[in-house]
Amino acid sequence: MRPALLAPADSAPTAPAPVNPEVVEDLRLDALVAAMADGDDELRDLVRATVLAPLTDLAVLRHRQDVLADCLRHPGAVRALHDLARRAVAAERTVLRGAASGQAEPLLNRSRRVLGLFCGFLRELGAFADRHGRDFHSAGLTALLADVRTHVGAAYLDGVEELLRTMDFDNGIVLSARLGEGGKGVDFRLHEPPGPGRGAVPRRLRKSGLVHTITGHHEQDWRALAAFRGRALAPVAEAAARSADHVLGFFVALRDELGFHIGCLNLVDALAGLGVPTCLPRLHPAGERVLTARDLAEPCLALGTGGPVVGGDLDASGSGLVLVTGRNCGGKSTFLRALGLAQLMAQCGMVVAARDFAVSVATGVCTHFTRAEDRAMTSGKLDEELARMSRVVDLVTPGALVLCNESFAATDEREAAAIATEVLHAFVDLDVRVVFVTHLHELARTVHDGALPALSLTATDGFRIVPGPPSPTAHAGDLHARIFGDR
Repeated sequence: MRPALLAPADSAPTAPAPVNPEVVEDLRLDALVAAMADGDDELRDLVRATVLAPLTDLAVLRHRQDVLADCLRHPGAVRALHDLARRAVAAERTVLRGAASGQAEPLLNRSRRVLGLFCGFLRELGAFADRHGRDFHSAGLTALLADVRTHVGAAYLDGVEELLRTMDFDNGIVLSARLGEGGKGVDFRLHEPPGPGRGAVPRRLRKSGLVHTITGHHEQDWRALAAFRGRALAPVAEAAARSADHVLGFFVALRDELGFHIGCLNLVDALAGLGVPTCLPRLHPAGERVLTARDLAEPCLALGTGGPVVGGDLDASGSGLVLVTGRNCGGKSTFLRALGLAQLMAQCGMVVAARDFAVSVATGVCTHFTRAEDRAMTSGKLDEELARMSRVVDLVTPGALVLCNESFAATDEREAAAIATEVLHAFVDLDVRVVFVTHLHELARTVHDGALPALSLTATDGFRIVPGPPSPTAHAGDLHARIFGDR
């Protein structure tokens, strides 16, 4: 039994779309992950790994979205189910593994205790399925709860608990065997143990009057008896341990798969408290080049400032290159991060920070943002930028998304424009979608004049990004006047 809350049970695992390591810093992903984890270190590691593993399989993504939609409709029930799974996993850890836990009898005793604990949690799970079976509509949750009702009902668990009581062997063990070569015992078979007050050997097994008695007067007698008992119990102990591990694996998977959805619920709650809208995005195949947004916001900025942020609308469908220019502090970098975060979040099956968002899945997501001077650099800043861009080129394939923020600004404008033009030509020829934020007017003018097919956007004074021709200035004078006042 598998939870199948992140992907259909019959889907084959696929490799995630590549993401360059700089994405974490450039998009400020740690703030997003922290909001999803809500102080839970275990959950933080889980959601971070999931966000950095974007998917391209639309069937898997829609399955995940459907489960999340159920979670958003019934957050209290889903949190209770996640808590049940966490308690089950934690309970197993309380059953200590002794120094001799690899031997048959200690292994059996521990496995019996663990399975006994799990029976209680499985009863809770069955009660949950009975209460909420009609509440959910996604394939993932309905199949999970149906499996629980079918396979671990009360009658089944009663039988398991009775079997566990039988396996305590407090009244001894009964087994049969035959003599093999050299007089060694072979074909050991364990039988139902005698109950209290019954003789040690059932009458039906008394086929011979031959009897061997161990007196217990010598240590080797006890050792031989313990080895004999361990050999008889070994198959049962191993089967019980496998069963305990199987049930533990189910609860761990349930905890982790629900944990992703709990992280999404935490994020939705945090953003709603800041007045930031969220929605489940509409996803399209990679080749369709769909990209539209309404009131797209940068969630990490809102989480960092503790208040609402300005959102924006976008229609870049059909465009392989989007060029963004305009005034300093006009929201260009914020827009770029919002777009990158939305792409990653959409391809993880999450909500995005927008009222509406539609996008084609990308075969990879890479960033190339300008860096501050670093005294530890062993080469020039331009060399460092070129080296990072080379690593991006190595990662991307047709259909990927590359987000560039002031790339190649480390050199003079003419050289920077020449380098950027060549890079953009290569990306466009490779069918890689690029969103390029720049102050390089020569580059912007070259692109706008038809050197490359592009959608031109510009930053306004109200922190919004709108369609418009490239701005010839970063409006540094306006910014100076705003900060220091007119003189």
